Amino acid sequence: MQDRADRLTAEANEINERRRIITQLSNLALQLYSWYIKNGHARNEEDEKGVKKFFTENLPVGAHQMSGFYERLYLYQSYCWYAFIRQDFLMYYRYTQKWVDLFNTQEIMISVETGHYIKGMHNLLNAHFDLRNFKKFEADLQQFEKFAASEVATQHDNFRIQTFVYIYSSKINQHFMLGTFKEGLSLVPYIEEKLSEYALFIDNHRVLVLNYKIATLYFGNGDYSTSIDYLQKIINNTGDLRSDLQCYARLVHLMAHFELGNFDIIEYLIKSVVRFMAKMQNLTVVEEEMFRFLRSTFHISRKKLQPEFVKFLDRIKQFEKSRFETRAFAYLDIISWVESKVYGKTMSEIIKDKYQNNRRKQDQATNMVAMDV
Repeated sequence: MQDRADRLTAEANEINERRRIITQLSNLALQLYSWYIKNGHARNEEDEKGVKKFFTENLPVGAHQMSGFYERLYLYQSYCWYAFIRQDFLMYYRYTQKWVDLFNTQEIMISVETGHYIKGMHNLLNAHFDLRNFKKFEADLQQFEKFAASEVATQHDNFRIQTFVYIYSSKINQHFMLGTFKEGLSLVPYIEEKLSEYALFIDNHRVLVLNYKIATLYFGNGDYSTSIDYLQKIINNTGDLRSDLQCYARLVHLMAHFELGNFDIIEYLIKSVVRFMAKMQNLTVVEEEMFRFLRSTFHISRKKLQPEFVKFLDRIKQFEKSRFETRAFAYLDIISWVESKVYGKTMSEIIKDKYQNNRRKQDQATNMVAMDV
C-alpha cells in the first residue's frame, strides 16, 4: 500500500508540473500574440529588447525537455510569435513547420484541436510567403484547401469562417508573389460577400487585414481610386488595433494620391502621415526617405521625375536586407513600385520578372541537391 501511495503521489506531482508548464506556455503564446495584434512587428531595437526580455523571463525552465502534445504545441506557438514579431522569418518558418508537423504525426489531434491546426496552417503559409517558398506555398495551400472541405473543418461555423479568412488571405498573398494583381481582383466579390455574411463572427482585426490586402491589390493594378476607398475603411477605424497597419494604410493612401496627381493635398497629407507615424513611433529610415522624396518631387512634371526615382531607388535599396527597415517592404513592395517608375514598366511586370528569376533559382537549387543525392 505504501508503494502504491508513493507512486500515486509521484504521478500527481508529475501531472501538476505538466499542467503548470502548459499553462505558462499557453499564457506566453497568448501574450506575445496580443502584443503583435496591438503593435505589429518590432519597430526598433527597443521593441526587440523588450520582447526578448519578456520571452526569456516567461519561458518555463525545462520547457524544451517536455514531450507531451500540449507542451510542444504551446512552445512552438510561443517561438512562432516571438520570431514573427522580431521578423526573424527563418525561425518563424522553422517553428510553424514544427507546429503543423506535430499534428501530422498525431493526426487524431486534428479533430481534437482543429482550431489550433487551422492557425498552424495559416502561419505556415505566411512563413512561405515571407520567405518566397513558392513551391511549398503552392503545395501547402492545396493541402489546406483540401482540409477546408473535409468533415472536420465543416462541422463548426467557427472552423468554416477561419478557413475562409486564412485561405483567401493566402490566395491574395499568392497574387502578390506572382505579380498577378488583376487576376487577384477576381477574388474580391466573393470575399466581400463572405465578409458580409460572417460580419457578426469575424473579428475586426481580420477585416482590417483583408481590407488592406484588397487595397494593395487595387494599388498594384493601378486602380488608385478604389485602393483609396478600401484604405479609408482602415483609416476611419477607431479601434486600438495594429498601429502598424494604421500607419501603412496612411502611407499607401498618400502614394495613391501621388499617383492620381492630387498634388493640391499632397503636402497636407505628408504632414498628417508623418505626424501620425511619429506619434506611433513607427517611422523607419525607408519611410523618412519616402516622405522626403514625395515632398521634394510632387511639384515636378512627370516627364522629369524618372531621374529622381533613380536616385530614390539607390537610397532605399541599401535597406532591403535590414531587419527593422524591411517592415516597409513587407507592407507594400515599395522597391518594386519605384523600379516600375525607373524602368517604365507596370508594378505587375516588375514583380512577375522577379518571381520568374527567383523560381528559376529555386528550381536550380533543388536540381543541384537531387544531383548530390
